[in-house]
Amino acid sequence: MKIITTLSVLALFIGCDSAKKTSNTTIQNTTEKTTQTVENKKEDQDFINAAEIKEIVSFLASDDLNGRDTGSEGIDKAATYIETAFKDYGLKPYFDTYRDNFKVETLDAFNVVGYLEGTDAKLKNEFIIIGAHYDHIGSGKDVNGDTIANGANDNAAGTSGVIALAKYFSENKNNKRSIIFTTFTAEEKGLLGSKHLAERLKESEIKLYTMINLEMIGVPFKDRDYQAFITGHELSNLGEKMNNYAGEKLIGASDVSKKYGLFKRSDNYAFYQAFNVPSHTVSSCDLTNFDFYHHVDDEVDKLDYNFMASLINKLAPVIKTMANTASQEIKMHE
Repeated sequence: MKIITTLSVLALFIGCDSAKKTSNTTIQNTTEKTTQTVENKKEDQDFINAAEIKEIVSFLASDDLNGRDTGSEGIDKAATYIETAFKDYGLKPYFDTYRDNFKVETLDAFNVVGYLEGTDAKLKNEFIIIGAHYDHIGSGKDVNGDTIANGANDNAAGTSGVIALAKYFSENKNNKRSIIFTTFTAEEKGLLGSKHLAERLKESEIKLYTMINLEMIGVPFKDRDYQAFITGHELSNLGEKMNNYAGEKLIGASDVSKKYGLFKRSDNYAFYQAFNVPSHTVSSCDLTNFDFYHHVDDEVDKLDYNFMASLINKLAPVIKTMANTASQEIKMHE
């Protein structure tokens, strides 16, 4: 209001010619702002659809990968698939290669780690991690001759989210902070992949801002006023900030998650332990709405791909805002 009043007074004293110049400048500035707003909205429009998500999950949860057990031929195929996607999107390997190698007893194990550098000279030294485990249990109890536990919801679903978000940010390059996209192995062996990566990054003295882990996002709740919950909701303001950034109640708190201590039972926890920064799992399943946890019937046809695409499309601009705020707005509660 003050700016408009000042310009109006100046126009009265300077005359019609100057008023025209001021008007033209105002129109030009308004046009530029409008164009920028349109561009921002365009890049935040739905960037992934249900069919694309289903294609990713269908590969990762196919019988050909034989349940993606750590150290297996199947999980090696899954890792190659994820590496290829990261490479195609232009993500850099964070280490010498995309594979973060370690041992699980005698087994060769590897997280897949890609990296998109931030666009701001200062903020690029701060990191956000987007992760999900891509391993599963291999096999399960025989059901009608089927023993392959394909793990569609657990956790080909979360892995598809990481791949989709990597695509979004690599195409838009709208992150001032740097983002690490990673898929963990050996989650089913005791969260070993995330623990290994968190410790390795801690040793390298990375400046971690926040970590978001995607776990079992393949089915919606039917009785909640939110689309997903975060584990450890009460420990930080992440849920509140995500809802503020989304402009809706996207994230809630799960009583079941709190009761069973799910905050400590997924791959977010290692990063909380190592860095003491907000590190949470986003999930749409607290086992009250999915009957096939660690069951051979956790198959591709059990998931709701329209819901998954909607959730991932809403997460993208939320994470974009996290990656671009001038200060670190997401904090642990005292």
